[in-house]
Amino acid sequence: MQIKTDLSGLQQTKWHEYAIRFFFGGLITAIAGMIAKEFGAVVGGLFLGFPAIFPASATLIEKHEKNRRQEHGLEGTEGAGKAAGLDAAGASMGSIGLLVFAFSVWQLLPRHSAWVVLTGATVAWLAVSVVVWHARSKVPRTPSIRTSSKLN
Repeated sequence: MQIKTDLSGLQQTKWHEYAIRFFFGGLITAIAGMIAKEFGAVVGGLFLGFPAIFPASATLIEKHEKNRRQEHGLEGTEGAGKAAGLDAAGASMGSIGLLVFAFSVWQLLPRHSAWVVLTGATVAWLAVSVVVWHARSKVPRTPSIRTSSKLN
């Protein structure tokens, strides 16, 4: 699999879909802020890690993929779900890198300059995310239950 950038999805997304993402991201951030005010920054930080944008993003990917497939006369439901699933897999792999970022900042920030720690943590996040993606691409895929039941 080659990593590539495809900006055509930006043209498919309507302004109100961006507004929904922005609203949910802001709402989750505000809730995390209220939790931090009530229970402290450590607890609030745990809630700040909530994937505020992912649910909206996954539904938009599924909707756009379904529409694209139907424009070509294909049944879009299963393929659209797979596209959203691939996005979820990528988000999961990136989250592992994000854990490394958070741990690095947590451990190093009290003793070092903020810009050095954030730069190093960002590099660590990127490196771990790429390594996890590369390792996952080397793992042989097994057929899903739904696919294997069709084979019988």
